[in-house]
Amino acid sequence: MEQLLCRFLVPDTDPTPLLVLLVGEIRPAVAGDFESARRNLQALCYILSTRPELRAALRAALGNLLRTHRHSELYTATGILPNTGFVSEGLRRIGHKLLPDVLEPGLLRTVLRAMFDRASDRHWVVGVGNEAWLQLIAALRFDEDPRSDTLPQPLVEMLSALRVLSYWIAALGTEPELLRLEPSLEAYESPFVAQNRELTAYIETYAEHWGKPLAADRDDRQLRVLFSQCRDVIERVRRNAARNGTSIRLTYHLQRLRQLLQRSEQLLDILVDLQPRSSDSVAYPPMVSLFTQLVRDECLRNNLYRHWRQNTELIALRVTDNASHHGEHYITETRQEYWSMARSAMIGGFVIAFMACLKIVLAGAQMPPLTGAIAFCLNYGLGFCLIHILHGTVATKQPAMTANAIAASISEAGGKLRDIEALTVLITRTCRTQVIAILGNVCIAIPLSALIAFAVFSSSGQHFTSPEKSLHLLEEQSLVDSGAVFYAAIAGVCLFISGLISGYYDNYAAYNRIPERILQLAWPRRLFGEKRMQRIAAYIGDNLGALAGNLLFGFLLGGTTLFGVLLGLPIDIRHVAFSSAFVGIAMAGLDFAPDLRLLVWAVLGVAGIGFLNLAVSFALALNVALRSRQVSDSQWRTLVRTVLRNLRRQPRDFFLPPKEANACLVLQTPANTGDQSIHPDR
Repeated sequence: MEQLLCRFLVPDTDPTPLLVLLVGEIRPAVAGDFESARRNLQALCYILSTRPELRAALRAALGNLLRTHRHSELYTATGILPNTGFVSEGLRRIGHKLLPDVLEPGLLRTVLRAMFDRASDRHWVVGVGNEAWLQLIAALRFDEDPRSDTLPQPLVEMLSALRVLSYWIAALGTEPELLRLEPSLEAYESPFVAQNRELTAYIETYAEHWGKPLAADRDDRQLRVLFSQCRDVIERVRRNAARNGTSIRLTYHLQRLRQLLQRSEQLLDILVDLQPRSSDSVAYPPMVSLFTQLVRDECLRNNLYRHWRQNTELIALRVTDNASHHGEHYITETRQEYWSMARSAMIGGFVIAFMACLKIVLAGAQMPPLTGAIAFCLNYGLGFCLIHILHGTVATKQPAMTANAIAASISEAGGKLRDIEALTVLITRTCRTQVIAILGNVCIAIPLSALIAFAVFSSSGQHFTSPEKSLHLLEEQSLVDSGAVFYAAIAGVCLFISGLISGYYDNYAAYNRIPERILQLAWPRRLFGEKRMQRIAAYIGDNLGALAGNLLFGFLLGGTTLFGVLLGLPIDIRHVAFSSAFVGIAMAGLDFAPDLRLLVWAVLGVAGIGFLNLAVSFALALNVALRSRQVSDSQWRTLVRTVLRNLRRQPRDFFLPPKEANACLVLQTPANTGDQSIHPDR
């Protein structure tokens, strides 16, 4: 490393290749080996502290780079979403992964990319800690260089970048979508515009008074207040979007605004600390913080997963917010609500028994594969919609909705769990609600489907299903004689997707003001009357997501088998309510005298199907909902341990409600901040 530093002593040497080699000396063999990287930095610091000529040469090389290269792109583009939009940026990243972009000379951003040219560099640069980089800056002894009375070129570049950022903030703050959700931006002076005026004056004053002690007219407190007001507006827009719906474009703009404000404050921190009143290294911590962030962002500049997750987490947050309002109705607290859910599940089981029988009839019609798949899709989809219209409940439809309600109880400020015990109580209530919903479905679907099959036999003299078909039905539900468990997991994924679809269409109805637009239609008002049209519009606004989710869930279930046939894969689905109904139909087809072993394994298979349906859909939905609020893995583990501990200590609470209502804990969510409980029905 010392020999490499000696090469900086050669005059008129391009420092960029030497800096690339120097970073290569510091870089550990394994990106996660932070200790090795820290030791290498300490070795560099030791050499610089003992060899003043090498220290001066390296300091001069860095100063030359900062004076001769443009900074603006590094500060205004690295780590900040471009104004091209979500899809365009995604396509750009794909293109640059396939065909790397050309590094333009003369840009400080290009030098940084050349120095940290591996995507894994971000791990050790951040992992060594800010203290290690602060020690390196201290070893370089920048205080040995004489202080200039004129504004240094690096600060000129930084002020220019800050001006560009301010213009972009003002422009984004006047986007029509923001103005629609926050009318006060037009009624009163917008903080986004005001910060631009204040920042422009600050930049001019800063440049004019460089080298002089800090004066009152160079104070940045008013600018900080305006930045805070901008964040308050963004938060209000976010809350309004949670109620009135959002779009990918709006979500993208809000994320970009946050990034621009954060970068502006980072540059402002450095500028303030570099003023003459600071004779020590006060400016170094914000410099190091910005440096590590820039390196990390440059290493991830073409990372498609990060771009996708960064934006879809925010969309998921809005979708799960909308879904959570409906999910609250699937979580019971009192015994009265518990038994109300049981009655609702019985309605669902009643309809499912007829749907299962209709599926047997459709399967026996020997239709072509595509026609049969469409018929199955309509049977499932329209049946689930009918259950919703009749205020019934399909147990397996709950998890994707209740997971969103659980996630809504989490503070969005950094994804911190406000009260793990309270959240555990909510999960406990959710579990027992889903248990009673499954029992309500199954306890009606089995005897009613058997009764229907027996009624057909009594009236026609022929079994609804032949003994061979009945045995096949039992084998399809068996825990050991079929792939029922695997197929149940596939159905769980379909359930999870249907929950997202429901949230999406709830968001769509709110954002596009579907009820208000329906009321503007003239001919339906003349046909149905004003009051009836208002009820129809309100119903569609409240239930569009549920109806769309149910219908498309039916198409997911009905189309999975056809998808497997087209690809030649053994793909099928198992849904606990339908599987239980098929057991009832098979019992009637076997004259209620089935093989005991086959029956036991079929019953166990139904239980396993129910568990997998719920577990997979709930886990996936809860993961998306918690990730959308940026809950860390450590908090995930803490939550899981708390739930398991409560299950071990109080297993009864996971299946039965408490005897007294006041023993329950009422949990408030961001969408429901009043003194309200969570109820199973509207």
